[in-house]
Amino acid sequence: MTIPAPSPSAHDPVRWLNHQPYLLLSLTALFWAANIVLGRHVAGHVPPMTLSCVRWIGAFFMLLPFARRHLARDWPVLRARLPLMIGLSTTGFAINNGLSYWALQYTQALNALLIQSSGPLFVALWSLILFGVRLTWAQFAGIAISLAGVLTIILRGDLGALAGIRFNLGDVMFAGAVLSFGLYSALMLRRPVTHPLSLICFTMACGAILLLPFSVWEYTTGFTLKLDTMTVVTVTYVVIFPSTLAYLFFNRGIALIGPNRAAPFFHLVPVFGSAMAILLLGEEPRLFHLVGYVLVLAGVVIASRSASAAA
Repeated sequence: MTIPAPSPSAHDPVRWLNHQPYLLLSLTALFWAANIVLGRHVAGHVPPMTLSCVRWIGAFFMLLPFARRHLARDWPVLRARLPLMIGLSTTGFAINNGLSYWALQYTQALNALLIQSSGPLFVALWSLILFGVRLTWAQFAGIAISLAGVLTIILRGDLGALAGIRFNLGDVMFAGAVLSFGLYSALMLRRPVTHPLSLICFTMACGAILLLPFSVWEYTTGFTLKLDTMTVVTVTYVVIFPSTLAYLFFNRGIALIGPNRAAPFFHLVPVFGSAMAILLLGEEPRLFHLVGYVLVLAGVVIASRSASAAA
């Protein structure tokens, strides 16, 4: 006999948040937007592969006290699905993060935010190739409207600026990272049935192990972590927010509404990124910011509210 899960309660904020997929995915986008801005800010100061490895080691040990008993119970299930678990760790943790931080050594945060907005297209592509999951017309329209909003923000309302964008090695690498994360998002449909903490802790630990050889190589080149304020702030932020919380929130969001309905929230990353530029870098708010925000949010609402076979 299956015991029904208790309904979320306003008196239990954690349980309530656990049943709010749109809020969880919006917070994920916020944390990842700040991660891109920060990653670009520390480029050349913090080694990217080492940062990726330390990121997952730190997040793993943060969650381990809460996940230990779940890991012990779920280990037989995880071991039985080991190839899939390694695939999730490789695509969503090792390749995605290593390439992202490495790419930010060579490209601007603006370009990275633009490329990040293509995430829903990669999720839809992998879902179609692997599982035959097709976008509904409403989801397609939502993605298109959101992408129009992203372009409005990044191009500052001037379509002529599109011709001035030049893609370099960093842009190609970041696109590879987004492609890898799209595969991770699609594969999450086939994740084993375990406690969320078991899944996230296993993939974090496996991702860190996969990144370790690259961190060692980085160390041999002389590009090492410097124990200073910038490094401490960077590591602290990436361990807590875009790593521990964002992946927990993202995985829960997919579990609640499916990858295709969750994918449009990728478009909130450049929206939040531009907002940070206004607040932190002193850029003046303009009409194109408002137009872009409205388009992105409209696209997210249209796509996320539509029915999906992936839900």
